Amino acid sequence: MQQAMAADENNDMLYEDDERLYQTGVRHLCEQPIFKVPGRYILPLEERPLRVIDTTKLNAGGAPLISLPAVDFSELTNPSDRPAALRSLAEACENYGLFQLVNHGIPSEVMSAMVDGSTRFFEQPYEERAKYMSSDMTSPVRYGTSFNQSKDRVFCWRDFLKLTCRPMAQVLPHWPSSPADFRVVAAAYAEETNSLFLELVEAVLESMGLGRDGSSIMNQFEEGSQLMVVNCYPPCPEPGLTLGMPPHSDYGFLTLLLQDQVRGLQIQHREDWVTVEPIHGSFIVNVGDHLEIFSNGRYKSVLHRVLVNATKSRMSIATLHSLPHSSTIRPPPELVDEGNPRRYMDTDFASFLRYISSCEPKKKNFLESRKLAT
Repeated sequence: MQQAMAADENNDMLYEDDERLYQTGVRHLCEQPIFKVPGRYILPLEERPLRVIDTTKLNAGGAPLISLPAVDFSELTNPSDRPAALRSLAEACENYGLFQLVNHGIPSEVMSAMVDGSTRFFEQPYEERAKYMSSDMTSPVRYGTSFNQSKDRVFCWRDFLKLTCRPMAQVLPHWPSSPADFRVVAAAYAEETNSLFLELVEAVLESMGLGRDGSSIMNQFEEGSQLMVVNCYPPCPEPGLTLGMPPHSDYGFLTLLLQDQVRGLQIQHREDWVTVEPIHGSFIVNVGDHLEIFSNGRYKSVLHRVLVNATKSRMSIATLHSLPHSSTIRPPPELVDEGNPRRYMDTDFASFLRYISSCEPKKKNFLESRKLAT
């Protein structure tokens, strides 16, 4: 008990008065024993998870578990099964904003190598990870902490590594060179997920009635943007006081999320927070803001957040895919008529960067800023 009290006093002296130490990240913070959450990470009462997280229990954060709709990718590639699979895909995008993608065809060894390489990256000394710290949001590689550490009032219990993946030949030399095999395994994973995205987005376009070839739009996606975000959530001594990530939606078209078996991802479904039950070897695919704008509101981007827990570290790898950064996102003419008028202003990546550079991101506020009066 005395040791814990002394450590608490240490925490206060070390962290409460030194803003620079918050910028080093949660992983570095946790490299020495801590017994309470420093004040900068404590959320206002109304924003905290419902109760202390215990991942050994049926529920996490007091929220019920949800089994997401499953889309079988092998059925999407089978001509006789494709019509029914497209209907399942459309229903999931309309009613949930995300789904579990099973039988996707990416080799398990590619996925496990990416998880292993990412784990080893975060296990390196802080000095090695810190080489990639940057506030430049256009940098091909960024290591950082929280959600937006330059704007967040309250920091999140997360460190991240963000890798721009396109064009691969230009960005790869900037990626971390340690661990020694990291570039190789990360590049292989990025290529596999991008190929999967291209086949999946073709199905998404067809599910909206735009035709299987998607005409010129598919050509744009082939030259599109891809951002890989590796998230590390260390164990937290008081998980009921903070979040790994706050409620938000993703800015892109589709996000492919690979998560481990530790529960933590929650989505807002019918106004309630529910905990996603992972399916081993699957991807969670969620609709992003760009797809909601492109579909003129038919497919909804999903509000989600991440819980942390007291005993286990958690890792997730998200790849965010969209059109090229120079492209303008707008609905095609086939999805707009008198009964369904334009719901959003045109947008592009520069608009998104300007928005998040000017304010603290919250919930779906960027998407809300693009809405037109109807």
